[in-house]
Parts: sequence; structure tokens; C-alpha cells
Amino acid sequence: MSRPEVIRIDGVSKKFTVHKDKSLKERVVNSGRSRLHAEEYWALQDVSFSIDAGESIGLAGANGSGKSTLLKIIGGILTPDRGKVHIRGRIAALLELGAGFHPDLTGRENVYLNGSVLGLSEREIDRQFDSIVDFSGIGDFLDTQVKFYSSGMYVRLAFAVAVHSDPDILLVDEVLAVGDEPFQRKCIDKIRDFQEEGRSIILVSHSAEQIVDVCDRAVVLDRGAIIATGKAPDAMSMLHQWYQQQLLDASEAAKAAPGGAPPPRPCTIDGVELLDGLTDHPDGFKIFEPGSSLTVGIDLQAPDRLDAYAVLLNVETDRGQHVLGVDSRKLDLELPSFRGSARILVTLPRLYLGEGDFSFNAVVLNEDGFEIDNLRHAAFMAVRSDGTTVGFVKAFPEVRLEAGGRRPRSTGGEPSGRAPSHAADAGR
Repeated sequence: MSRPEVIRIDGVSKKFTVHKDKSLKERVVNSGRSRLHAEEYWALQDVSFSIDAGESIGLAGANGSGKSTLLKIIGGILTPDRGKVHIRGRIAALLELGAGFHPDLTGRENVYLNGSVLGLSEREIDRQFDSIVDFSGIGDFLDTQVKFYSSGMYVRLAFAVAVHSDPDILLVDEVLAVGDEPFQRKCIDKIRDFQEEGRSIILVSHSAEQIVDVCDRAVVLDRGAIIATGKAPDAMSMLHQWYQQQLLDASEAAKAAPGGAPPPRPCTIDGVELLDGLTDHPDGFKIFEPGSSLTVGIDLQAPDRLDAYAVLLNVETDRGQHVLGVDSRKLDLELPSFRGSARILVTLPRLYLGEGDFSFNAVVLNEDGFEIDNLRHAAFMAVRSDGTTVGFVKAFPEVRLEAGGRRPRSTGGEPSGRAPSHAADAGR
């Protein structure tokens, strides 16, 4: 049975005017020539998608991509220059830090002010007041002017009021990144309660992990246009691949620029290619299945004969967390000398990575252990698994019940074979 549509965004575009004048005096002097000193900037361009009741959507993209502008349009704070937004139900919005608060009023007074902005009557706020204060955890500062609040206290109080306004649709813009870890957990738990109750959520976040954890789908924006949409893990993988390509393009542009080329090196890394062990996703990125073997090719160039060198290959998450490293020195491998082009093959047999997005970095060292060249984010892959475990490592847990002194049967286990005691091998 299909769920009703609660938000439909039809061809929404939003334009801002950016003034080039550097001061108020210049604005006044150039008022008659304002068109010459201003330019139009389209923050959103023909954005269209819909959200069903009970669905959670993540909005992702680089800074300046239009995420917050779109959320403000959905929340009714901004109006689009083109297109329409159709909304069904009550909206509660957690947008800019402190939005809806008056700095000279106390926390208590702002509960009533912000609650009324969200459509609550004074009687409804009275009934929810103790629960709002308890959720926020700032009871000791309730009668203090909010201009003296920390950013975390702002978020606590704003989130508490918003979630108690009984919204059908909750808009959250990056504010969860401000609170401390216990409060973030409390917010996520409340969002999950909303999801179980069939409410809709739109979350703007720079944390791909948070979007994958909370959202059903994700929409990726770049310079105001949608560049990817789909299930949250797939959309985040497309975003990470896009980020990786941007980094590689920037590196190539820096090398090609006048004076940007580095001085000649005894060896350079031309690229890193993921070979055996991958399948192609329809959206263009590579998929790796836990337990498969992966072969990685590191392409090198040496203008003169290169002797006594070492190669390092590192695997990290999309957040830069180190997961696995292979060092030819620690494997007691003496790599062969070469001149011109060469490819070093690193094989990682039966690699049990957990679900997520991973990038590869390569480094070449000389015989003294000093870096000759490095290439970061040189290759990218997404790992998909059955979802029975989470984390950097894929495991096949066994759960047993001990009762009556009898040896119980396993309720699970690895389907075929066992994970090797070592994590990686390297070969030519």
C-alpha cells in the first residue's frame, strides 16, 4: 500500500543578489549604478522531488550547495523565485542556531515565544512545559537570558521545543552536530520515535554516517542542482566518489598550473586501480562484498632506475579513519628494481570489511624510509553486506544460550570457511 505524499517540490529555483561593493559608502555612491556592482547567484536550480508520509530524507552536499536554502524554502522562511512547494501537515524546523529565539528573553520566555511560532497555543505549551525543560536538560539556566547560552544550550532548548510541537514533518539543519554526545543520542532516539510514529523527517548533515543511519533516501546537491538521489547508502557513495574526483582534479590542475609542477622525483605514483573482487553499481561506483579477495594495482613511473624502495597502501573510511595498512617493508618484501613504468599489485585475500565507503592512499618510500611521492584518495569503493553487523569489520557472530548444563547449538555462523588470522597479503 502506497503512503500519501506530504511534500512535493516542483522545479524550485532560488536567486540571490550578491553586491560587489565593499562598504556602505560604496553602496550609497554607486546606488545609481547598482546593476554594475551586483551579480545574480542561483542558490537552487530546478530542484524537484517528493517525500512520502513516514519517510526520512537526507540532504547532503558541499558547503554552498543549496541544502540550507532548500530547507528554508520547505519551512516557509524563504519563497522560491520559480517553482512551488506543496506541503501537507504541520512543520517544525530546527534551522540556524538560535533561530526563533530572542536573545534578551530568558529561556522560559523563549519556550513560549518559539512554541507560538511553531503553532502551539499557550495552553498547549503549559501542558508540555515540564517535559520540554526536562528534555533540554537546562533547568538551572531556564531564567537566564539566552544571549548568555552556549551553542549547545541553544540547540538543546530549540530541539526540545520543536519535538514537543507535535509536528508531522521535522526539518533538521546540521544542529545535531553542535550538542554533546549524550544529547545527540537523545535527539537520535527521539527522531527514531518519530519515525516509528510515521512522521516525516528532512535532515541536513555533513555526516554521511548519520544520514545512512537515520534516513531512508538521500538527495545530493551541488551548486543548487541535484546530482544524485536514491537509497541513503548509494547516494552517499555517489557523493564520496564525487568528492574523490574533485580532489583528483584539483591535484591535476595544481600540477598543470604554471609553477605548480613539483620538482623531478625519482619515482611518482600515476594512479591506483582496484582490480579483481569488485562489481559495478548502476550509478557508477564499485561494489565490494565482504569476504571477497581484492587486488589493488599501484602504477609507478621512474625516469631512472629505481632500487631499494618500499610501497605503502592504506585504506580509510569516508571520514578519514584508518582501517588497514599494508607496508612492503613489514612483509619483508624486496620489490624489484625498474625503470620507466611499473605496476605493483597488492592482494588482500578474504577481506572482511564492514558496510560503508572506503578510499585508498598510496605512498612510495626510498631506502631510508623517506617519502618520495604519495597519492591520497586515489581509488574508491563501496562495501555492501547483509546488514547483520555494523562497523569497520564484517563478522558472522554466533549467539548461544547456556541452560541446564548442556552444550547449546549455534544460532548463526559464517556460511563458508573462516576468516584468516592475517588481514592482508602483498604480492607482485
